[in-house]
Amino acid sequence: MKQIIYSYRLALFGLLLAFFTQSCAKDKNGDRLLFSIDQDIALGEQVAHTVDSTYRAKGQLIERNNARYAPAYQNLDLIVKRILNSGQVAYKDEFKWDTKIIKDDKTLNAFATPGGHIYVFSGLIKYLDNEDQFAGVLGHEIAHADKRHTTKQLQTQYGINILLAVVLGENQGALTQIATSLTGLKFGRDAEREADDFSVIYLSGTDYACNGAAGFFQKMEAENQGGAVPEFFSTHPNPGNRIQAINDKAQQQGCKTTPSGSGSFAQLKNNLNQ
Repeated sequence: MKQIIYSYRLALFGLLLAFFTQSCAKDKNGDRLLFSIDQDIALGEQVAHTVDSTYRAKGQLIERNNARYAPAYQNLDLIVKRILNSGQVAYKDEFKWDTKIIKDDKTLNAFATPGGHIYVFSGLIKYLDNEDQFAGVLGHEIAHADKRHTTKQLQTQYGINILLAVVLGENQGALTQIATSLTGLKFGRDAEREADDFSVIYLSGTDYACNGAAGFFQKMEAENQGGAVPEFFSTHPNPGNRIQAINDKAQQQGCKTTPSGSGSFAQLKNNLNQ
């Protein structure tokens, strides 16, 4: 028993030493984070595994090896790949960037774990009008992972010691709590503004309308005047006039704002509706 405790403390000391060493250096975003990129990846893998298990137990995780939904994932991966290949995603090669669909037609939401695991609810996919809007939303979620907003928020909420213990596999309770809280994890307005900005920046390197996210927010605001706040707005607070800000960012970038006309998203929606 003493040997186990000693080994755990030694491993924790190693992580803390790495943390203090790496926190002195800036990451690719110019930030000094308490977590290293490797720790982001390790935490993300554990959280994603727990998220998968949770929604799998509910019968809501659309599995990638399900032949019925293979065309949906082929089209989803194609859209994600276009964004990642824009040349603007800082951690394109380090993070896994796997995207999964949760079957819940009543939920208009998406979320990202550390390390680039993205989850999209079927309700959001079916709600959107075109691929450019969807690419805008994906760009927003990719930015949350790429700019390490999720890690920063978890670090604030749980503290560095708990997160390091989760990375070590020593706090299953905290891991479960983190995984189940991600759908309701609320970012600050600065993080939301940056995610909106980088959605434009990412899409500026593609054939998509770089202000695609603006169309999504415009639709949501128009259809929810005075009504219940959609899940996406409750977890992604409005940093101001985000529609105008996205369009202003697109003008500043000088990127195209005409729809791409790509049919990948329509095929994705059709497959989910079958």
